[in-house]
Amino acid sequence: MRKVNVGVIGVGAMGYNHARVYHRLKTANLIAVADIMEQALQKASKKYDALGYLDYENLLKIPEIEAVSICVPTTHHYQVTMDAIEHGKHVLVEKPIAFTLKEAEDMVKSARKKGVKLATGHVERFNPAVKKAKELIENDVIGEVVSASAKRVGPFPPRIKDVGVTIDLAIHDLDVMHYLFSEPITEIYATMGSILEKCKFEDHAEIMAKFESGITGMLEVNWLTPYKRRKLAITGTDGIINIDYIDQSIDVYGKFAQDVQIEHEEPLKNEIKSFLMSIINDEEPEITGEDGIYALKTALAAIKSAREHRPITLNGDL
Repeated sequence: MRKVNVGVIGVGAMGYNHARVYHRLKTANLIAVADIMEQALQKASKKYDALGYLDYENLLKIPEIEAVSICVPTTHHYQVTMDAIEHGKHVLVEKPIAFTLKEAEDMVKSARKKGVKLATGHVERFNPAVKKAKELIENDVIGEVVSASAKRVGPFPPRIKDVGVTIDLAIHDLDVMHYLFSEPITEIYATMGSILEKCKFEDHAEIMAKFESGITGMLEVNWLTPYKRRKLAITGTDGIINIDYIDQSIDVYGKFAQDVQIEHEEPLKNEIKSFLMSIINDEEPEITGEDGIYALKTALAAIKSAREHRPITLNGDL
């Protein structure tokens, strides 16, 4: 199997992990990394034996590089992605796909026009526990799904400076619920607030989403809890599935209660492997730019709901 020549733009916390995974995968050849912070750049460049550039344009000019991961702050996703597309590179952009819907839509259009792949990094879909939960739901192990409740909480991350908890955290569970239920959200209502002085965006949000078939999704996200929790409970007519994203574990209770064994795998590794295989096999990425647009739309609708103190109705396909 051939190797895909890759680069990583932005090697802070998440980008450094992208570089680590590419360096270890047999289907990738990490050629270069780029970051405006020299310390982060030197660390990644030396650790993973890659060329290092302070200006990402120099990375994009390398003809051998076929694909890039874009792990810069959200507000820069659009410009960096558009530049990468213009240079004919396939792109895996970290979530959220962009800062605005207009930017995201332009990115998708440009990638289609240029004939390159645009994948969005919604990493929780590649969590083995989520994959297994989808299989259990499709096999009617808990009957008809009635509701889902997500809790994604933890302390404030100082590195996040350009978005609040809705775009940073809630977007994960909105995307996972959409993936698990395979249906759109028709209405969303949210309350949000900002308590921390060091956070200029919302640091807690409580969201209720109504899906097309009547399933209700409830989300609690915050940067206020002193410990980290990432959990999802799905209630059906015949039972319940409890997912722990961190432990990658599932408990099934009810009519078809069972002991579920899951082989632990790094979700980011699975995500990047999937992206590389879409290039090697010339297939549509598993999580497309359109999927990224959908997730962003739902998150922005929640923010609008909180701002206007009313439910927001979404058309069937969002």
